[in-house]
Amino acid sequence: MRAELTARSAGAPRADHLAPRSSHAQYSFNMIELVMFDADGVLFDSTESNVAYYNWILAKVGEPPLDRDEEILAVSYAASEMFAARARGDAIKLAAMLNVTRNMDQTPFFKMLRPPFELRPFMLDLKRRYKLGLATNRSATVPALVEHLGLAGVFDAVASALDQVRPKPAPDILRLCLERAGVDATRAVYVGDSRIDREAAESAGMHFIGVGARIEHDRLITTIADLQAALELLK
Repeated sequence: MRAELTARSAGAPRADHLAPRSSHAQYSFNMIELVMFDADGVLFDSTESNVAYYNWILAKVGEPPLDRDEEILAVSYAASEMFAARARGDAIKLAAMLNVTRNMDQTPFFKMLRPPFELRPFMLDLKRRYKLGLATNRSATVPALVEHLGLAGVFDAVASALDQVRPKPAPDILRLCLERAGVDATRAVYVGDSRIDREAAESAGMHFIGVGARIEHDRLITTIADLQAALELLK
């Protein structure tokens, strides 16, 4: 399954309207200007939500539910990659899965997301010292997700698989977010929870902070509640 997952562009329009053009951040005295977040596994636990989402779609097209390996991959990989891997070259099956997603209601799946705490006050406090970015392999769900989490207007730059770039582990999404934020890679850190997040950050020339038990790195925190202290160590 993992070998079948190859980087693909979602081919959808860019999402510039999600990213405010200016920031009022009073930057930290350390070298970091931009803190860029992954979504799933960082801002919230999405395991239950992602499994339910894919299984609902698969049931609609007569496919069996995700196996255990697919459930793990579903947290990090783009939906386009998950569908392509399941279709195994069957264009009709792939089209059927994509068609189901076009008119589905995301609300039940958003309700299954589990943030570690109320995100908006935390992010606004962080925004006093840094620009904030969101770079995720999610695609069509990103605008509604930002609203659901109460983070509208928080991010200075947003990039995702909704843009016409390759998903992670390619660095394209992160580089696009850097470009929109107007920050050099050497002055930005990516906060992620998976191997593909770390690889994307390294390829983009960014610093990296790992979150949770799914990632190995010398800069590792349990949840984003520990992020402020970890950022201060990036001198």
